Amino acid sequence: MIKLKTKELHFDEELKKKIEFICDFCNTKPTIINGSIKNIEHTNLNYIEPHRVIIKGITFLVFNYSKTIYVGSLANSLEIKDLESFIKSLENVLKSNQLLLKCL
Repeated sequence: MIKLKTKELHFDEELKKKIEFICDFCNTKPTIINGSIKNIEHTNLNYIEPHRVIIKGITFLVFNYSKTIYVGSLANSLEIKDLESFIKSLENVLKSNQLLLKCL
C-alpha cells in the first residue's frame, strides 16, 4: 500500500507582505492557503504543492522566493509587479458584466 507523508510549507513573509500590500492597494482581501510537500514513503518521489492565493474568486499559485505568480494553472504566469494591473482589469471585467446583466 502506498503511504503519503505531507509536510506543510510556510509562506515566505516577504512575499506574503507584497501580495497583501498589492491587494490592500486594490481594495481587496486575499485568501492565503499554505502549500505542502507530499512524499511517497520508501521512495525519492516528492510533489511540491504551491501556495494558493485566492483573489476575487481567481486562484493564483505561488512558490516561495519566486517573482512569478501562476494564474489558475502553471501554464499561465504573471510577474508579481503586474499583479495590481491584473486585479484592476478583473474589476473592470466584473463591472462590465454587472452592467450587461442589468441591461438584460
